[in-house]
Amino acid sequence: MENKKFYITTPIYYPSDKLHIGHSYCTVAADAMARYKRLRGFDVKFLTGTDEHGQKIERIATAQNTTPKAYVDNIVSGIKELWADLDISYDQFIRTTDDIHVDAVKKIFKALYDKGDIYKSEYEGWYCTPCETFYTEHQLVDGKCPDCGRDVEKLKEESYFFKLSKYQDRLIEHIESHPEFIQPPTRQKEMISNFLRPGLEDLCVSRTSFKWGIPVEFDPNHIVYVWVDALSNYITALGYGTEQDEQYKKYWPADVHLVGKEIVRFHTIIWPAMLMALDLPLPKQVFGHGWLVIDGGKMSKSKGNVVDPKVLVERYGLDAIRYFLLREVAFGQDGNFTNEALIQRINSDLANDLGNLVSRTVGMIEKYFGGKIIADHAATDFDEDLKSVALATLNKVEGYMDKMLFSDALNEIWTLVRRTNKYIDETQPWVLIKDEAKKSELAGALYNIAESIRIISIIIQPFMTKAPKAIWAQLNIADESIVAWDKAKEWGLLPADLEVKKGETLFPRIDIKKELAELEAAIKAAAAESVANKMKDEPKEEEPEVEHKETITIDDFDKIELRTGTVLHCEKVEGSKKLLKSQIKIGNEVRQILSGIAKYYTPEEMVGKNVVVVANLAPRKMMGFESHGMVLCASDDKGNLTVVSPEKAIDPGSEVC
Repeated sequence: MENKKFYITTPIYYPSDKLHIGHSYCTVAADAMARYKRLRGFDVKFLTGTDEHGQKIERIATAQNTTPKAYVDNIVSGIKELWADLDISYDQFIRTTDDIHVDAVKKIFKALYDKGDIYKSEYEGWYCTPCETFYTEHQLVDGKCPDCGRDVEKLKEESYFFKLSKYQDRLIEHIESHPEFIQPPTRQKEMISNFLRPGLEDLCVSRTSFKWGIPVEFDPNHIVYVWVDALSNYITALGYGTEQDEQYKKYWPADVHLVGKEIVRFHTIIWPAMLMALDLPLPKQVFGHGWLVIDGGKMSKSKGNVVDPKVLVERYGLDAIRYFLLREVAFGQDGNFTNEALIQRINSDLANDLGNLVSRTVGMIEKYFGGKIIADHAATDFDEDLKSVALATLNKVEGYMDKMLFSDALNEIWTLVRRTNKYIDETQPWVLIKDEAKKSELAGALYNIAESIRIISIIIQPFMTKAPKAIWAQLNIADESIVAWDKAKEWGLLPADLEVKKGETLFPRIDIKKELAELEAAIKAAAAESVANKMKDEPKEEEPEVEHKETITIDDFDKIELRTGTVLHCEKVEGSKKLLKSQIKIGNEVRQILSGIAKYYTPEEMVGKNVVVVANLAPRKMMGFESHGMVLCASDDKGNLTVVSPEKAIDPGSEVC
């Protein structure tokens, strides 16, 4: 039979001082898929790596008085350590600084230029350096990056452009005629409705404002921008563009690009258009998984809400974390990460269900039969149902795995785990042992339980890499042939007189209340360290020089009466874009005060707010209304403004001193 091939990739990750559990989610899923395909006899190529060029890296390296390459070398070693901690079985780790990638990207850029699909023009737009992304005016959120919330800068520079618009109709036709190309289906609808139907614009594919990147061979003032550079890794890693392109010919097109939903557009529009321009086959599928979110928001270092997977693996073990990531969330959808959900999964599914099943089974075999599994035994009334569930499980798991529905596959496995535990309760070995006439029936019950555990140990292999071997050690399975993937479809393979040996508990139960408190502290400490490293790494902006007004005496200051107040009512002033009119309670009186803050606050946001008021300011008229005081605000040179509020609740009218 011809050897089946399977090529799976993750995104190449931007070098960061610490990848969070969201990055691990994608890579663990890809690893589970790669392991599953290998178990089924596929020749697998699993690619991951790092995207190492760009302005942000250049700035950080300059701030640290080092070279960009030296900076990323250190970061990449940490990423590889994390993948080792998570037992990621990648076949190749591609870096965009690798010579094979750099040389191939130059050739790809030149080929697109020679074909007329790349041309020189001028680009002007809003650019977010941390995200390495340009945005149009309408894509910004409150004038900031829509993804990370940071400030953007207006850039205008000479650039080369890729004729993305040229491929719009071909892309629509391909997506609609290949419904499996974008998964899950919701992502397909999003790409067509939000991006392709409204019309594509040509894409800026070179930069001149920084130097850390792959130079355009025929115009060295330009460096190749991320779209051509990073996305090309999926074929450059295979030797495309070199004389050693055997792997490209063998594995391309990719069976699946596994990516986060935020970069589906890059992989289903920009990347396929480039491949069309190069007359190369498109990947068979792009699967855009959802996010692990915290309190409804995406994990982000800039938000300080990242979860360090190393902390979790150190506390609970590799298999527990891999299981949770793949079991808790339906792959393709967003899922909420909480420490409590993690520990409950460990206690319920792993400690109570699987761990306890193995422990009590080996314990009973040791206690009742001196540790030997008896192959010659009598049947019980419950055998056929257990056997039926066990032998049906593998096909169900394969059906879900082929669609990358990891949570559903694990749910099927745990149906068998729970059915096996129920079988123990039904046969009641502790009762059978009391009747000598039932000893053969007892031997049969324990054999069936151990046989079901053998099948479970086979089909959990894609998800958990340590537990299967630990189970085989306790069942003393030395013959690897009986734990091959397809052997989960056969019953009765455990040999006679196999001697079991109880080992350490697979998944110890956790004191959830105590553990939650300790874990929260550990994760906060790791997050604080990550933020500190980030602040250390990022180039510091020069602080604007503060211009002070002329000094005043204490007597001058004593003339100012500052009081706290509470906003009872607020509305916009008709005919003014700036003014809000507030009714503010100060002690026993209510004052009307006008403030030029409508650009920063809505009336609804002001109601109930505690503020600080200059209470003895002479009244003045604005837009026909009298204002009796001033609400204090703070503003910076970037146009940000915030109302000054007391740190803690205090009675309205209290003196500020």
